[in-house]
Amino acid sequence: MEWTVAIGVDTHREVHVAVAVDRVGRRLGALEFGVDERGFEQLHRFALSLGRPAFAVEGTGSYGASLARALLAGGFAVFECERPQRRRRTGKNDLIDAELAARRLLSGAPLALPRTGRKREQLRLLLAERRSAQHARQQAVNQLKAAIVTLDPSLRAELEQRPPATLARSNLLRREQLAPLQRLARRIVLLERELREIDRELDELTRALCPQLLDQPGVGPLCAAQLLVSTADPHRIRSEAAFAALAGVSPVEASSGPIKRHRLNRSGDRQLNWALHMSALNRIRYHPETRSYYQRQLDRGKSKREAIRIVKRALARRLYHTLTATTT
Repeated sequence: MEWTVAIGVDTHREVHVAVAVDRVGRRLGALEFGVDERGFEQLHRFALSLGRPAFAVEGTGSYGASLARALLAGGFAVFECERPQRRRRTGKNDLIDAELAARRLLSGAPLALPRTGRKREQLRLLLAERRSAQHARQQAVNQLKAAIVTLDPSLRAELEQRPPATLARSNLLRREQLAPLQRLARRIVLLERELREIDRELDELTRALCPQLLDQPGVGPLCAAQLLVSTADPHRIRSEAAFAALAGVSPVEASSGPIKRHRLNRSGDRQLNWALHMSALNRIRYHPETRSYYQRQLDRGKSKREAIRIVKRALARRLYHTLTATTT
């Protein structure tokens, strides 16, 4: 259905602000509403009273996520709008930001579809949980090792050979009155159990959303989950070059005089870049075709780092086509 009213929404934690403009750019009205079902119903009535609406919502991956889901469930056209870039001497308030979002939709500027989907949101939460658990486990391991180093040589030699699971059940620590070490070992065991449970859920969800990703050599559940979370709907990304830029693997010219080279791209989604990096390393180690391609780059005079970046760019191309060819 063709829309007649563009509504921009500036999103916040407790309150959203919407501004409506018509096809010729006149402001038709504004609404401040709460982030709850009652507020969403107010926006629904406000929008329908003005015509056939389409929405440009800021922050559909954070504060605007629940609103985007509610609007899509109501059958409205919804687009994701980035935060506006500020110009010198330009004011800022919620009404200005919401109106700018509406005018971007009105201008016909290319806007992405919102990042929605319960399973992808669950993947995002699982990845955040895993990073937190992994960090806490590494911290506990470091603390345990540092504490063992300070013990008497005989006791130290005995404890250094034991894994945390054994230390967690050891009577030796009780006899030596080293309860803090035993609690650290128990914490490590609990966190490792939590990580295994998270990895199992990640594997199930990635297989449900895009099993073709897991068929790619070097791509495990963790990397596949990050790919799905970072890209959300792959059709939001215009081309494989845009996907490479999002992942921070697009080449950046750094030539000088007779030296022709490209440097590391430090922009883009760094978690997505990490997923591509780990997958590339796995492929170089275990996948004959990738290992041969990597060796050819070395034979051409590329450094190891440059060769890995080239492999990552080629892998980004392959994974982009895998994602866009998949209907989930």
